[in-house]
Amino acid sequence: MSSNDGPALPGSSGDERPNVAILLRDPYQKVVRRVSAGLADAGFDDIRPAHTVVFQHIEAGGSRLTDLAERAQITKQSMGYLVDYLEQRGYLERRPDPSDRRAALISLTDRGWEQVRAALRIIAAIEEEWAGRLGQPRMQQLRELLGDLGQITVND
Repeated sequence: MSSNDGPALPGSSGDERPNVAILLRDPYQKVVRRVSAGLADAGFDDIRPAHTVVFQHIEAGGSRLTDLAERAQITKQSMGYLVDYLEQRGYLERRPDPSDRRAALISLTDRGWEQVRAALRIIAAIEEEWAGRLGQPRMQQLRELLGDLGQITVND
């Protein structure tokens, strides 16, 4: 039986009332695609969606690899691979951690900060577009609801 035969699974994307995870996933994936395309257009064509977890979780003053991996919920080895790639391309640098000389802090370079600013501009444009389509009150409500959801799920 193919996936197109029979009714949609309850809560699946084919259901008339998809579950919340799908409702969150689809817009998120569209944002990822738009940011990726926008970054490529802005000259950051060596950044892939997988690399965004580094930029999303790095602290302004630098982060340890283990902390980045934990925040991103990936293995230290996977984060190390992403960091190595970004370091080789000039987005990140490693420097000694002043609180523990055995450890290294991973920090954004000037190019890394340029990429972050470009990504934030792209996201702001997407949010402005959504506000234009939804209207400001509904966009504000969306922000509040997502913020509330983030707060109630923080310890899950």
